[in-house]
Amino acid sequence: MRLQDAWRNTWIDLALPAPGPEVLQALLERYGESHRAYHTAQHLAECFQHFDGARPLAAHAGEVALALWFHDAIYDPHSARNEADSADWADRVLVSAGAGAAMRDRVRGLIMATRHAADPVAPDAQLTVDIDLSILGAAPARFAEYETQVRREYAFVPEAEFRQRRARILRQFLDRPALFATRHFHARLEALARRNLASAIAALEA
Repeated sequence: MRLQDAWRNTWIDLALPAPGPEVLQALLERYGESHRAYHTAQHLAECFQHFDGARPLAAHAGEVALALWFHDAIYDPHSARNEADSADWADRVLVSAGAGAAMRDRVRGLIMATRHAADPVAPDAQLTVDIDLSILGAAPARFAEYETQVRREYAFVPEAEFRQRRARILRQFLDRPALFATRHFHARLEALARRNLASAIAALEA
C-alpha cells in the first residue's frame, strides 16, 4: 500500500476530516531528513505492511494507524524527547480535526508506548509496539541493514562506545521473556527475532 493511501485510510478509520495536504507533506519531509537512516519512510512503510496484516487486532484501527504515522515524526538522536514531541504534534493535528479528548489521550499513549520503557498493557498499545519492533524479526539481510542504518544515525558516537551501548540495548530486548506481546507477532517473528538479536550481540561483542 502506498503511504498516501495509508494516510487517507487513517482518517477514514478515525471518522474525522483529513487535514490539509501540508500535514502529510510535513510528515514525509520529516521522515526524509538527512540525519535519518533507519527512522525513514522505509520504516514507516514496513510498519504499515505489518499493520495491514494485523488490522483486525486493533480496537481503534485509526488511532493505531495515526500513532504509527507520528511515532517517529520527530527524531533527533541527541534528544530524549522524541516521542513526547511527536505526540505533541499528533495532538495538535487531532485538535485541528476536531478529535475528542479521549481519542487524543489514547493516541498520545500509543506514541509514548514506543519509547519501550515498559511493557504495554492495553491491546492497542501492544499492537503498536509489536509493529514498531517488527524489524527485530525481519529477514536476516534486512535486519543486518537495520543495524547498519542505526549505526549511521549514531555516527557521532565512537565505535567502542557504540558497540558496548548497542549490545547492552539489544541484550535487554533478548532478556525479555517475550519480545512480542500479541499472539500474531509472537507466532510469526519471535523465534527469528531472537536469532537476529543473538547474532548481532555476538558481532558487537567480538
